[in-house]
Amino acid sequence: MTTLPQAPPAPARPPVPTLALMRRLFAYNPGLFARNLGLWGLFHTAPALFSFAVGEIFTRLSVFEKLKIGGQSTQGALVSVWVMVGVFAVARLARYGVFLFAFRAFIQLWYTLDALVRRNLLAYLLLAQGSRRLPDTPAEAISRFRDDVEDVAGYTEVWIDSAGFVLYTLVALTLMVRVDPLITVVVCAPLLLMVVVVQRLSPTIRSYRRRMREATARVTDFVGETFAAVSAVKLSGQQGDMVAHLGQLGETRRHAAMRDVLLTELIKGVNSNMIAVATGLVLLLGASRFRTGGLSIGDFVLFAALLPRLTGSMGFFGDMIARHRRTGVSFERMNRLLQDAGVERIVEHHPIYLEGELPPIPALPEVRALERLEVRGLSALYPNGRGVEDASFSLARGEFVVVTGRIGSGKTTLLRALLGLVPQTAGERFWNGEAVTDPASFFVPPRSAYTAQLPQLFSESLRENVMMGADELDPNAASIRLDRALKLAVMDTDIAQLGQGLETRVGARGVKLSGGQVQRAAVARMLAREADLLVFDDVSSALDAATEAQLWAGLFAERSGTTCLVVSHRRAALLRADRILLMEQGRVTDAGTLPELLGRSAEMRELWADDGVEPGGVELGGVEA
Repeated sequence: MTTLPQAPPAPARPPVPTLALMRRLFAYNPGLFARNLGLWGLFHTAPALFSFAVGEIFTRLSVFEKLKIGGQSTQGALVSVWVMVGVFAVARLARYGVFLFAFRAFIQLWYTLDALVRRNLLAYLLLAQGSRRLPDTPAEAISRFRDDVEDVAGYTEVWIDSAGFVLYTLVALTLMVRVDPLITVVVCAPLLLMVVVVQRLSPTIRSYRRRMREATARVTDFVGETFAAVSAVKLSGQQGDMVAHLGQLGETRRHAAMRDVLLTELIKGVNSNMIAVATGLVLLLGASRFRTGGLSIGDFVLFAALLPRLTGSMGFFGDMIARHRRTGVSFERMNRLLQDAGVERIVEHHPIYLEGELPPIPALPEVRALERLEVRGLSALYPNGRGVEDASFSLARGEFVVVTGRIGSGKTTLLRALLGLVPQTAGERFWNGEAVTDPASFFVPPRSAYTAQLPQLFSESLRENVMMGADELDPNAASIRLDRALKLAVMDTDIAQLGQGLETRVGARGVKLSGGQVQRAAVARMLAREADLLVFDDVSSALDAATEAQLWAGLFAERSGTTCLVVSHRRAALLRADRILLMEQGRVTDAGTLPELLGRSAEMRELWADDGVEPGGVELGGVEA
């Protein structure tokens, strides 16, 4: 999983079908979704019963007062008042009980769908066929895994609340129309107007949300890159410029976030103020009817009790439109991570195992030991036209093959294209004569292991960086592999110098280790996998000559049958090579043993001379080594 420079713009995709995707998500656990709809529907509709009960209490109190003033019996009226008080109290208590069950069901639904979406995104990046390269920076990918997934999971709240708000709105409007249809229409008009306004603002909402997400990712990405380049910044004396640039990025993000939040809060504020507007309209329109008795105090109380939540319901529908637009942006951003997969991949149904026992880890498939690896016509070009073109070569079991050439000749790209870590434009690979259709999934342990030119370490202990969790499965066997890997990587002598030995936390990207220790820790991690094919990308560049010689000597002594493909210009590797692939301007221009290439290739002789003569050299075909 890598990030390529100057990635080509993503092809235009059709609009994201947000509603269809959400329906597919809810269908993952329809019983849980239906339970949420029922419970939250009951919870949101119950206040209509409260309002009706309060209105009836005041109406019956008015009747009680009239009977009392008229000298008539008030016992029945008093009983009816207390009955409605009881209804109000029981409904209130029942709503609290409903909330406890509804909240538990909602949390379960939220985390279920949240986990499903994250599982699908991660599964694509790790398991999909072809190269799994990030279209943008790692920080941008993290933003999509975190913020955009949460937006989609949070949008479920809108849907499970919608049934309750719709039902409440229907009940409230029915009660209000029974009292006075004209007042009801006039009160609801501004509320409906707000829904229309929010709908018209939808493109702006989408634009502001997208800009805010992108600005946040740029800040996160810059901070991450700065931490990785602290030494370079100090040496160049550019701390002030770096801080100034970070300030500019932060200011851009602040403006983008302000626009997004301000528009959202403005809509919410106008919606909430509609309560006061609607109440005022009721008072103005009902004043004359109060005098004539056409509108009782109970009717006014009913209106006043229903209006706040009715206004909130109307505002909810306006916010629902805005949330729908923002969720569409989140789906679009996640869809960009999928590259060549359809957006429906985000909501595919798979087990997520949030409860109960975890399934057993599947056994590794039977792997035929490498006898011969053949590469034919492999091409992988970057947008700027550079890369590797029409590369063909082969490796036999136990061979030590070195790829060499000048800086920029395509050595690293050749290895990464072979392993499926960058997209190829042409080429085939054959493992023991069988075609490899998905190299990114095929060239993994126990078939192949790879150490990059700039290896990545995690900010965990050295042990965890080498074993990557393998010691938890079989501690005894893992301990033996760990000791052997550290010894072969010439790392065993460094352990005593570290403060806590293998338990020393190496820091972000291995910042607490030297460059050579980082590379040797990465080599140990590769060797602990015990793969058939070992691929090294210039790992000796940070090693001194003695350490490098010890590394290759130990590897040959302990694992004589291992096949190695090595990018290097160092003589310790070239002298041991069974065969050398010479690269020039993205092509393999020659191949052979060191004496053969030195005898016929001017380019190889220049590379050999540029590396200088090492002490204790030997004679190879009349050429001093």
